[in-house]
Amino acid sequence: MDIKRTVLLVVFSLSLLMLWENWSLYNGGSSMFAPQPAAPQAAAPAATSDASVPQATATPAPTASGTDVPGGAASAAAQGEKITVTTDLLKLDISTMGGEITRAELLKHKDSADDSKPVVLFESGAGRTYVGQSGLIGGKFPNHRTLFAARDGARALGTGNTLTLVLDAEQDGVKLTKTFTFQRGQYEIGLRHEVANGSGAPISPSVYVQLVRDGSKLEGESAFYSTFTGPAVYTDADKFRKVSFEDIEKGKQPPAARTPDGWIAMVQHYFVSAFAPLSKGAHELFTRRIDQNLYAVGAIMPMGEIAAGASAAQDGKLFVGPQESAKLEAFATDFDLVKDYGWLTIVAKPIFWLMDQIHKLLGNWGWTIIVLTVLIKLAFFPLSAASYRSMAKMKLVTPKMTAIRERHKDNPQQMNAAMMELYKTEKINPLGGCLPIVVQIPVFIALYWVLLASVEMRHAPWLGWIHDLSAPDDLFGTLPGIDMPIGLLPIIMAASMYVQTKLNPMPPDPIQAKVMMFMPIVFSFMFFFFPSGLVLYWVVNNLLSIAQQWVITRQSEAGKA
Repeated sequence: MDIKRTVLLVVFSLSLLMLWENWSLYNGGSSMFAPQPAAPQAAAPAATSDASVPQATATPAPTASGTDVPGGAASAAAQGEKITVTTDLLKLDISTMGGEITRAELLKHKDSADDSKPVVLFESGAGRTYVGQSGLIGGKFPNHRTLFAARDGARALGTGNTLTLVLDAEQDGVKLTKTFTFQRGQYEIGLRHEVANGSGAPISPSVYVQLVRDGSKLEGESAFYSTFTGPAVYTDADKFRKVSFEDIEKGKQPPAARTPDGWIAMVQHYFVSAFAPLSKGAHELFTRRIDQNLYAVGAIMPMGEIAAGASAAQDGKLFVGPQESAKLEAFATDFDLVKDYGWLTIVAKPIFWLMDQIHKLLGNWGWTIIVLTVLIKLAFFPLSAASYRSMAKMKLVTPKMTAIRERHKDNPQQMNAAMMELYKTEKINPLGGCLPIVVQIPVFIALYWVLLASVEMRHAPWLGWIHDLSAPDDLFGTLPGIDMPIGLLPIIMAASMYVQTKLNPMPPDPIQAKVMMFMPIVFSFMFFFFPSGLVLYWVVNNLLSIAQQWVITRQSEAGKA
């Protein structure tokens, strides 16, 4: 029995199944494995919903009516002013209505659809809500629905290294001062909340910070691979946890965590926003549903009792930017986990570290991928050689295997016994060509996720027609109707898979033989939609494998002769 052929046939069948599943979902069909969630509705503006103000689970829920806001929510909204703050990396719109971050542009990263525009991470408008909010709870205190006044000061970093924006609001004698601090070369933003109690009585407020986002899919999201979009929470006790919008909608999110450490984040492919408290205390980290198709992840930080005439402050920091490993590691403990390497993170992180070292020498991510592929191929050379020797032996005895199948086609037991005797006589291990490949699979999967998750590949050129290693190769344009890009790398990939198929021993079974010949076409169809960086890796890997297998096969044939 040819174990390797069976394994490959199972892999091929599963690939076809997943291909059909993704293609069906991409065209609006239903899943074969799980019911489709209800279609998301347009996100409601967060500022108009009373539920937008969070509530600490350990204290009575504060009133969140329009009367909490001086002049009422509707009239105050008309008075809000948009303040634009510009640094060397960020351009932020911060509204005096609540001190809410309503727009964030990442100036060093181009938009996927229009490379003349920067990536927009935060945005508040028709059909899109992604904002950062903060304020006080625990009484009738200023929150993100209160009108603030901005102090005079610079709004652009210019030639300096530090820029601050200070906002003030007062309600019933309680004054809240919000201070945003920006640094040159940083996606990290300092956020300080200072409370001055002029109410004449002790108060016990809590500061909240929350990231609010609708659950709609990202534009341009691929149908052939998926990445996580949604909230994430980290504590030292429970470590890193992703929480899907679907779980929040169904009320299946984990309970709010009380912790002296940790951080919260809103994650999407390549980019992330996050908040980490700096002041000590029993913080509460939560995820929740605000409105239809509108969700929040946030932190509530008690300030303790503040006596009349006294003041207190709570410090924290925001991150609004790309998932660049160096920036993530500097922000908070294990914050680099938002860079989604899948379940093989322990393998993927060293691979990216190696890629980063190679890139520092070469300065081009395309050549880095090629050099990394060569190094991995060299590392697995002994295993690959063993696999190819086994296949070469199988190829030499294929005529004998075919004869056995013909002779015992009506008696499967005798056929299996004859096959085992042939393996024993020819000293062939039917698993010899399979096990070395299985050992390498975790490394290949980890490398797949490294190339897919690394924002460093985004809009990174290689040479010639490859201007973006994170986008599909579309050298020859796209096919109308199905919008399939046609590129040179996937075509080379198909040719290399065909050559490999011819080098391998053909299965005695005619049906299996036809399936093996059809595989390059199917996999090439999938690779037309994959990022060109991934296809480049597989093309180089296949070419090196072909060279190694051809040499070993020639040696085996010469030895047999």
